[in-house]
Amino acid sequence: MKKINNIISVVVALSAMMLTSCDKFLDVLPDHRAEVNSKEKIQKLLTSAYSTKTYMTITEYMSDNVEDLGDNIPSDDKMLDELYHWENITAGGNDDTKNFWEANYYSIAHANQALAAIENLGGVEATGMYAEMAEALLCRAYAHFMLVNVFCQNYNTKTSHVDLGIPYMDHPETELNPKYERGTVADVYRRIDEDIQAALPYVSDAYYKVPKYHFNQKAAYAFAARFYLFYEKWDKVVEYSDKCLGTNPTAVLRNWAKREDLPYDQDVRANDFVDASHECNLLMLTAYSSFAVYFLYANSPKISHTVYLGYSETYFAKNFWSPNDYYDDPPTVTGNGHSEFVFLKVPYFFEYTDPVNGIGYRQIAYPAFTTDEVLLNRAEAYILMGEYSKACDDLNCWMHNYVKYKGVLTPDVIKNFFASMDYAKWDNYDRTRKTIIPNYKKKLNPKFEIPADPYAESMLQCVLHFKRIENAAQGLRWFDIKRYGIEIWRRTLREDPSVSYVGYAPDRLDDVLTVDDPRRAIQLPEEVISAGMEKNPR
Repeated sequence: MKKINNIISVVVALSAMMLTSCDKFLDVLPDHRAEVNSKEKIQKLLTSAYSTKTYMTITEYMSDNVEDLGDNIPSDDKMLDELYHWENITAGGNDDTKNFWEANYYSIAHANQALAAIENLGGVEATGMYAEMAEALLCRAYAHFMLVNVFCQNYNTKTSHVDLGIPYMDHPETELNPKYERGTVADVYRRIDEDIQAALPYVSDAYYKVPKYHFNQKAAYAFAARFYLFYEKWDKVVEYSDKCLGTNPTAVLRNWAKREDLPYDQDVRANDFVDASHECNLLMLTAYSSFAVYFLYANSPKISHTVYLGYSETYFAKNFWSPNDYYDDPPTVTGNGHSEFVFLKVPYFFEYTDPVNGIGYRQIAYPAFTTDEVLLNRAEAYILMGEYSKACDDLNCWMHNYVKYKGVLTPDVIKNFFASMDYAKWDNYDRTRKTIIPNYKKKLNPKFEIPADPYAESMLQCVLHFKRIENAAQGLRWFDIKRYGIEIWRRTLREDPSVSYVGYAPDRLDDVLTVDDPRRAIQLPEEVISAGMEKNPR
């Protein structure tokens, strides 16, 4: 009979696969865990504690970084349509919610199996496997962190004690048909916090052959900084950002100026972006995904990061700097009725299982954490602590590294700039003057308190805009939308030759994601609901 490691049981239970066939489940090897009986085998097991599916397609298409290019372009991907409209996902594929859920619990199962194996060998004190324990705890924490932030409402101190969480798995599953409770978001965050704190003192790069593909020390600090930003513990964000960035952040940021000298080739620049030798890339992951097909090769133009969006909200909207100041601005793809940006960040690979017939799997590589993100997370934390001068130091550091503009941002400069900008509207084109109105200042509605002074909101608008540019086509913008209760709309564009350089303008408003919209927590996979898991309210 086919032998399957028993760690799959937790995935089977959570995704309801065991409902398909009792015989299939009985093919599981009863206790394969006993074979993980050495340090080398535990280390090998931990290489499978990183998810082979990614959140990026899910979260990028749910965010305001994409829009509908118009009725004249037919829809060619049902899953992207469902994500874009915040609907329950019924279409399948490598990037769907079922695969994301299953792959992360599979990773958690491997991490738990490694921890159990360490205990079976006598524990960390007897074996000295502190680093292995730390890696397993971080992998478990990170997988739960991504799951709770995709499938649940964002953490906050006001409602997370009642908001539905996700099952937190802290041991290998041994029951045939276990029942799981979702608990609350607050419960999940508390347990992630415990795992991170238990791991951080023991993280070591010593045994890794390729440290950038594991939770090395800097990657662990970057994860901690992001987690505590979401957990609303601003001082801890600064603490772990400092440990990650060191005393000279400029030296470890991405070298955008050097990218300007690279050949303007999609594959060359995308491969450079994920180069593990770059100090800015802290943790590299791979995934079976079509993400690069969407954003590197522009193979799904109907819902995309349109050129109109780029000129009204992101790269070429009115900013402190000139549109010509970018070291590495995204190229424009036009033709066949579409006009969109592509992003030279995530390279595309194809793993052939049948080279003769061209059958195989789409794959990508991507940085899960970068020093550039850490720097902006620290700037955000400083703002929320009222430390505006320190925040400006980080904002200037990022800006001078990202663009050629050498002006200096101060709290007053930032306040005056954003005070002169109106709040965004869905239709941001003045047809009388034939002018695009900058449209990225969106009302902030976080459940946490922001400083009550004339500077705080403008400073936050600045850092959120910088983060939106930095993290475009990386799936992270969605989490800022959730944390700040930013309302976003779904509008349809239409061709309009009067809009210079762009050729499109808003045509109609289709939907709005309101501040407390339950769709901010994407629905659980149908297979999980059918197995008895409580679904998200709608």
